[in-house]
Amino acid sequence: MDTSDFSKPVLGIETSCDETGVALLRWQPDAPGRGLLAHVLYSQIKLHADYGGVVPELASRDHVRKLLPLVREALAQAGLAPADLGGVAYTAGPGLVGALLVGAAAGRALAWALGVPAIGVHHMEGHLLAPLLEDDPPAPPFVALLVSGGHSMLVEVKGIGRYRILGDTLDDAAGEAFDKTAKLMGLPYPGGPALAKLAEQGRPGAFHFSRPMTDRPGLDFSFSGLKTQVLLAWQQSDQSGQTRADVARAFEEAIVDTLVIKCRRALEATGARRLVIAGGVGANRRLRAELAAAGGREGFRTYFPRLAFCTDNGAMIALAGAIRLAHGQHQDERIQVFPRWDLESLPAA
Repeated sequence: MDTSDFSKPVLGIETSCDETGVALLRWQPDAPGRGLLAHVLYSQIKLHADYGGVVPELASRDHVRKLLPLVREALAQAGLAPADLGGVAYTAGPGLVGALLVGAAAGRALAWALGVPAIGVHHMEGHLLAPLLEDDPPAPPFVALLVSGGHSMLVEVKGIGRYRILGDTLDDAAGEAFDKTAKLMGLPYPGGPALAKLAEQGRPGAFHFSRPMTDRPGLDFSFSGLKTQVLLAWQQSDQSGQTRADVARAFEEAIVDTLVIKCRRALEATGARRLVIAGGVGANRRLRAELAAAGGREGFRTYFPRLAFCTDNGAMIALAGAIRLAHGQHQDERIQVFPRWDLESLPAA
């Protein structure tokens, strides 16, 4: 793929956990959002619901079944043939090793068969860059709050691949805390969205939980203690429907307040005036409202991807891959995945 040729679309493949995402994107520097040609997604929620969480082996097998049909569907949606592709991007990590290998093997094989370059994409870089799919994308420098199922981190972004982690999760990430708290209160899988919906019915002030690690300097996160507070409050309550909603609201308020406080600290520490929020928890309504309100009061601007691109998806992988392919970066023919992968280790683009 010629490094100055943006005319051929890139195929993006996401299989890091329990969602199979495929997208086709033609990267246009002057209008990034308009380059999205197709976007299809399959969720494994029903497959894992009986187990109350993701079963890695089942996830991997389901990716095998669903990935190539979704690739064909995306190509048909865009009116393209495989020969029209200019490159392939796939999630190489972090994530479940078996699930990652499915996407990496398929992506690497497609690229080899078509004679086009392929690149393994860092899953969290995909989330971080997802707002670039919108019509009014943020320009570096900015601070990014990445809040997904397994990650809660604040990142200073000076450019593509120029990342400095300001704060990270020390135990449970925000998304994990949502899911585990929902499970202990008997809410159905996936627990996070169910808890957030229930919180809308909760009464303000009925319960109050601490805002973890906000009483000391620093930008790291820790939510395991908050989860324990909720467990004790729930066990000692009457466990009625209204109490469940009240606890859910107080828990959500504690998570959101903590994230907002840390975001404001990160902006102050870096001097940035733009804040990107990405990842599955970025779809939370209360978080979006509180951060937008704080930005209005304090003079910083918030950027969110559309709801469809908060959770795992192929479009963000296609975008991150297309940007790096356009700068001449690609992998050799080895199939490599990285269940753990330091975001700061990525090269600049």
